[in-house]
Amino acid sequence: MINTINIDGFKSLRNFEMELGLVNVLIGANGSGKSNILEAIGVLSAAASGRVDDESLMRRGVRPGLPSLYKSSFKADRTPPHITMEVNAPESSYRISLLNPLQDPRPAWEFKTEHLASKTSTIVSRGVRRKNDYDPALGLAALKAVELDKQDPAGRLLNTLQDYAIYSPHTAALRGIVPDPQTREPVGLSGGGLAAAMHELQALAVIDDRVEEALEDVLSCMDWVEGFDTSLSASQLLSPSVPRSKRILRFTDRYMIKERNKLTAYDASEGSLYALFAAALTLSPSSPSFLAIDNLDHALNPRMVRELTRMLCEWVLEANRQQIIFTAHNPAVVDGLDLDNENIRLFAVDRNSMGHSLVSRIEITRELSDLAAKNDWPLSRLWMMGHIGGVPNV
Repeated sequence: MINTINIDGFKSLRNFEMELGLVNVLIGANGSGKSNILEAIGVLSAAASGRVDDESLMRRGVRPGLPSLYKSSFKADRTPPHITMEVNAPESSYRISLLNPLQDPRPAWEFKTEHLASKTSTIVSRGVRRKNDYDPALGLAALKAVELDKQDPAGRLLNTLQDYAIYSPHTAALRGIVPDPQTREPVGLSGGGLAAAMHELQALAVIDDRVEEALEDVLSCMDWVEGFDTSLSASQLLSPSVPRSKRILRFTDRYMIKERNKLTAYDASEGSLYALFAAALTLSPSSPSFLAIDNLDHALNPRMVRELTRMLCEWVLEANRQQIIFTAHNPAVVDGLDLDNENIRLFAVDRNSMGHSLVSRIEITRELSDLAAKNDWPLSRLWMMGHIGGVPNV
């Protein structure tokens, strides 16, 4: 598990530090820097894999851009020479500084410094040297990781970082009518391959009671769905003009007559697809051990997203093999969080007067608890009223 992340000089993040739990929720105004946090970790992931370029960034869901757009450039600040990043886990740490000339951008960012440590030993430590000493665009830690024992804390940290990805589901990809530009396991970064992921989950549910119960809980949130399955054939359910993936999702509508109660993902409610997408990412054993979902609450009814958030937290904590960060704008999300649990953390992201993104962990203080009890308000109401931060000045 990753404990802390430190970022300096990436987009709106200056001297930024964040302490993570297992489930981490970012709320805040549009443009406050929530996605910048997710993308900064994506850059760190690419570095842990040995190369930071457009291809490695896009594979992780990071929007490619010019160095001038990646590097912090505030009016009241001196532009830092490097982008510096550090991540700490139990008994291990990884730290880098990256450079790409603003006036003469290169295909890949250069490693100016790189440091990988495990327990009390230093595995990689390189500073600014002459370029002919090594290829500055290649990370040394990724090479050293091959030699490390599987149980070495530094090796586990690098493996965790390398698998990180930002998932941003899109309705067309979830419906299976457009290809996903970045395919991953168990689903693509845009939600492609959802039918195949659910097929595998249903097979797993036969031998795993936890997965079976979780899928039943998801279905209970969909009033109109009696059940779902997957099929390799859709000729009777889809028009020949509709593009399709190899395997398709089929839903049974409880309100329709038996002869006409089958719907594919193409015709089904998009909210149902987003709920299954979240289930696939948090229940599948092939999911990354560290991942992010940008806008988990997209297309979901407030009550639906509250319940989905509660279930997602339950699944992650029960399995205890995964760490997740997600962003949200729907106030109902926070009502699905048990903030008395140290492993579930809520963060408000705001911009200060200089434009820097600041993150504040929201904890249920005595003051907040008394305010909520006095007025019979849920946490979502306190957020909307500005009592916990993370709201726009409108």
